[in-house]
Amino acid sequence: MLYHAYELSHAAIGPLRAAAQMGRQALSHPLNPASITFPARAAAAGLEMFVNATRRYGKPEWGLETTTVSGEPSKVTVETVMSKPFCDLIRFRRAGAPARSRNDPPVLVVAPMSGHFATLLRGTVEAMLPEHDVYVTDWRDARNVPVAEGVFDLDDYIDYVAEFCRFIARQGGERAAVMGVCQPGVPVLAAAAMMAEDGDPARPASIVLMGSPIDTAMNPKQPNELATTKPLSWFEQNVIVTVPFPNLGFMRRVYPGFLQLSGFMQMNLDRHLNAHLDHFRHLVKGDGESAASHRRFYDEYLAVMDLDAAFYLQTIERVFQKRLLAIGAFRYREERLVKPSAIRDIALMTVEGEKDDITGLGQTEAAHGLCSNLPEAKKLHHVQHTVGHYGVFNGSRWRRSIQPKVRDFVRAQRAMLRGEPEVVVAPPAQTRRPSLDGALDAAGLRGARQLKQAAMKSAGLTEPAASGAKPAPAKAAGEAKTAGGKPAAAKSNGAGGTGGKR
Repeated sequence: MLYHAYELSHAAIGPLRAAAQMGRQALSHPLNPASITFPARAAAAGLEMFVNATRRYGKPEWGLETTTVSGEPSKVTVETVMSKPFCDLIRFRRAGAPARSRNDPPVLVVAPMSGHFATLLRGTVEAMLPEHDVYVTDWRDARNVPVAEGVFDLDDYIDYVAEFCRFIARQGGERAAVMGVCQPGVPVLAAAAMMAEDGDPARPASIVLMGSPIDTAMNPKQPNELATTKPLSWFEQNVIVTVPFPNLGFMRRVYPGFLQLSGFMQMNLDRHLNAHLDHFRHLVKGDGESAASHRRFYDEYLAVMDLDAAFYLQTIERVFQKRLLAIGAFRYREERLVKPSAIRDIALMTVEGEKDDITGLGQTEAAHGLCSNLPEAKKLHHVQHTVGHYGVFNGSRWRRSIQPKVRDFVRAQRAMLRGEPEVVVAPPAQTRRPSLDGALDAAGLRGARQLKQAAMKSAGLTEPAASGAKPAPAKAAGEAKTAGGKPAAAKSNGAGGTGGKR
């Protein structure tokens, strides 16, 4: 009901928001002679604050239309090169002869799935574009993913990273450098470890982890303490909700973005309140530049997306509560043990912020200890002084201090593709129909799935291996075969177990 109440309140306040918008436009219109007076400016500023506080912020645009390559301007085109149910792999293609002739290394920037859109890394991408072929994981808002697509969990995240690495390697014949910004650190390291253990030719040439919670026991911060002081059941009961109609993801269980945003805001509430008070003063004074800067930041910061419940709960349990990767107990699909020690030729760089209030010092550096068989010459750790969490991948210190180190590290570890990467062949069209089990799980209707399975069992049917296959009738006990292929005698339930008469 929480999500429904949120949607209802947003709809109910819509007329007031529209009236406030018209009032603001009337008060500040150049043809209004009173627009230059203090009361009119103050009233218009107050109405704008109301509109901004109550409107819904959609996914921002990247806004990266040009970059500079070898001292010359180059047009940038954002292309979707691969689409998955929960993510698009986008490429920032640079036009012009200088870009084509440079042979820059491919870099996969794995954006965090933590409530904000991938556009939060606009500054990160902008700084990398002049000297790199940049790809970014553009995660989709779970509220817009139909329930029929099934759930998305931490293991699916690992699969996506590995598949994107293989795709990029096939494009240019070079192993990609992978940058995991914040939350993706664990799945990026897990994907690299499994690809290294398998000898996958398309394994990353290097990975750069920035402010990532590899071992949350090191210098825990407020998010770590929140995740560990409450049981997993508390999160499932209090912050997991179903997407309401008429969203495309109707009935999907999600961790809503508005809850994540409220948590972010409460961590630095004084700072946000002061920023909005300053914004009001700038509007009254007519300081357009400062007001525009405030809008740019909060248009991005207040744009949030929902996370699939399976991914969110697994991250809480496996990354923060149990620290499975840090203690060597992380299992992919609950079966395969992930071994970072298998990494021997994938260079590792970690970056931390001295004043990071989300991922404490030492949490990202812990990755070096896990990669015990990686030569020291392929390891690099950097702590940037006087920056917080977002300063690690955005802002002036990122551009002047951190990015040049990342650039030099990536270039020093370049590696060409040797052999053919694993080709993941898409199943035939008839087997790609939505899975009923996946839909029931995504909607939180596991009980209905169990009832379906019980009904099929009682009817003597087994579930098909693929959606296009026909269910096969269950064999009677008397028709069971031995290992040699001959019919085996049906055994009775008698104490002797011989199958003879009693």
